Amino acid sequence: MNREKIEEILSGVIDPYIKKDIISTKSVKNVSVKDNKVSIEIEFGYPLDGIKEKLSKKIKDEITQACNIDCIINISSKIFSHAAQKGTQILPNVKNTIAVASGKGGVGKSTTSINLALALHAEGASVGILDADIYGPSQPRMLGLKGKPDSHDGKTVEPKENYHIQSMSIGYLIDEETPMIWRGPMVTGALEQLLNDTNWRDLDYLVIDLPPGTGDIQLTLCQKIPVSGAVIVTTPQDIALLDARKALKMFEKVQVPVLGIIENMSTHICSKCGNEEHIFGSGGGESMAKQYEVELLGSLPLDVKIREGVDNGKPTVAIEPNSVISDNYRDIARSVAAKISLQAKDYTSRFPKIVIENN
Repeated sequence: MNREKIEEILSGVIDPYIKKDIISTKSVKNVSVKDNKVSIEIEFGYPLDGIKEKLSKKIKDEITQACNIDCIINISSKIFSHAAQKGTQILPNVKNTIAVASGKGGVGKSTTSINLALALHAEGASVGILDADIYGPSQPRMLGLKGKPDSHDGKTVEPKENYHIQSMSIGYLIDEETPMIWRGPMVTGALEQLLNDTNWRDLDYLVIDLPPGTGDIQLTLCQKIPVSGAVIVTTPQDIALLDARKALKMFEKVQVPVLGIIENMSTHICSKCGNEEHIFGSGGGESMAKQYEVELLGSLPLDVKIREGVDNGKPTVAIEPNSVISDNYRDIARSVAAKISLQAKDYTSRFPKIVIENN
């Protein structure tokens, strides 16, 4: 059995999220054939722990059946830093940033943000979340966290952590019932401080839960915060889709790639009778995705467990990791990460810093 035959078989294996064969994507790093045994090293540019075993078995079975040879498959992930929009710089210790946005409030954007972050971690990535909604911070409650963050030097703060997710929010610095009555410039200034003065620790992905809307504050944030890609959350309802389109257009204007659309509350299944209803309509997210040539990343149900979970600091993906809903979130997380992996890599962190001093 020669190496060329093995590579021919591998060229027929399609990456489930990149939609190309693993030879052309250069995911196959090594093929070693020795003593009627083949050892294959495959490295993906995004985390995929949830399907790693299934994918490995599929490849092994195909090679074993075709070649009658013992086969060892080693699948791993290596996540690189990817470039953000022009005029911004990637944050220290943060490889990629994912903005989660919606054109209007009430569509489940913050709930989606935290479960997306947890899903990325479940797939094998190091993840943080920044609560960028200064007026209505919700991530502390959703993560079940309280109290002020620690500061070792009086200038920077340490992210608070639960469920292995690093987080920062204005909600840690003020009382939960204290209203924020700041004007736009104060809000953007505070958010930049939260982002830049937090000692994030070796994050593969930082999920940024943006405030709802597409006004001056949101536009300014998108121009100042480095974003590798954006995810739009909407419901199938016409009025929500109308505002979601505005969010998509906003990202286009600031040259942030839209990774796709998540349709939340797409269907409701009665817990008593099992009847399925499309309370907010149906097919809206799919039609919007086709219209703007972006991907519908997934559809999530209107489920009381999701709401109860975040209200009590127990998000679904963390508390019920093997549920159907968690599987949906993890599939979405793999799609998002895979799309980021296709973008241009950022190499600035590899360059040495040159400092000129007058002696």
